[in-house]
Amino acid sequence: MEKFLKIGAITTTHGVRGELKVYPTTDDPQRFLDLQEVILTNGNKSETHEILAVKFFKNMVILKLEGISSMNDAEGYRSWDVLIPREQGVPLGENEYYTADVIGMTVRTEDGEVLGTLKDVIETGANDVYAVQTEAYGEVLIPAIKPCIMKVDVEEGEMIVHLLPGLIGK
Repeated sequence: MEKFLKIGAITTTHGVRGELKVYPTTDDPQRFLDLQEVILTNGNKSETHEILAVKFFKNMVILKLEGISSMNDAEGYRSWDVLIPREQGVPLGENEYYTADVIGMTVRTEDGEVLGTLKDVIETGANDVYAVQTEAYGEVLIPAIKPCIMKVDVEEGEMIVHLLPGLIGK
């Protein structure tokens, strides 16, 4: 299980005072208002910054963070991810999972056959779709709906699926 959850990705700067435009990857962008600090990372380096201000513009979150005071400072954070500790994540309901917990799972059919590895979660609006990389069929897209997803075991890193007719070329 991941220690940190990604809640956004920095796209660009906003204004001349070091504000950052963040594309939210959380279901509830308003949650930024409840946070005291965030962790910025580019994969090689991580920094914790106190949140000084939060604004919303169209589908973006505008963050003003401690230690980033100019456009030049902010420019260096383009394409960085915005993380929070798992403990600060939104409480999940029944049959809800953090994307970070399902990516990389082994996906098996209800017959016990290994189908492949869950590589991506695609948000479609109606329901999520799981992109599973398989050896036999390439990428298989499985809707994250009750008739298809029989069991998700985060601790074991395994998902059991029922393949509806037409999902793969058998």
